[in-house]
Amino acid sequence: MARASVPMKTPPTYGATSVDHALRLAVVLQVEGPLTVSAAADRLGVARSTAHRLLQALVYRDFAVQDEDRAYRAGPILELSSRSPSDVARLRAAASEPMRVLVDTLGETCNLSVRIGTTIRFIASVECDQALRVGSREGMVFPAHMVTGGLVLLAALSPERVDALYGADRFADRPDEMPDLRRLHADLRAVRRTGIALNLGRSERGLAAVGRAVLDADGDAVAAVSVSMPTVRYRKERMPDLVAALGVAADAVTDGL
Repeated sequence: MARASVPMKTPPTYGATSVDHALRLAVVLQVEGPLTVSAAADRLGVARSTAHRLLQALVYRDFAVQDEDRAYRAGPILELSSRSPSDVARLRAAASEPMRVLVDTLGETCNLSVRIGTTIRFIASVECDQALRVGSREGMVFPAHMVTGGLVLLAALSPERVDALYGADRFADRPDEMPDLRRLHADLRAVRRTGIALNLGRSERGLAAVGRAVLDADGDAVAAVSVSMPTVRYRKERMPDLVAALGVAADAVTDGL
């Protein structure tokens, strides 16, 4: 049987050189890693000033971020695309039973979240059956620095990576969303020291949450598991039980992966 021929791709006839260049840079950043302005210019065969403008456009639209060493790397949009639906489905499947056990153990709502750039997306929730409870957050997106899972996953990054992630250029058009980096670094140091993030009304008045990282086989943090409760039920005396139960759940998700 003759093999079906694959149609050749032809470039568009309209003038889209700048668009094509920007897309090529986005692919390089996602597939090959960080890129300097000089390397980008050489790759495209354009002037450094042109490469710089293209990279800045990618930064503006969150396709790229600039590190402290001035190199550019894949931004949150490309990080989102690199996390395939199958990865999320695998995390959800591995976490399903451990989350239900966690809810049965603690009697509080449980969440599973992943970081996408400077945001956190809740990919699974199991509500407890108490009349006064925190509702499901599944599908919701929050600023990473405002929620428990976000603090856990930001703490897994180096301080330099956090600084690059929250570069002032990314918030130039929305300065009110820029976190206090001094406070954030202090919070992340505490999370790194204890392995636990505590949120007391940080994201929502009347809500308390505790979370920890879920690791993959290589020991990298790929998600966060957390329990949320009304602050009227949170007491410091509960922390040992909360931390122990979260540890069991996180390890079980890791084993499931």
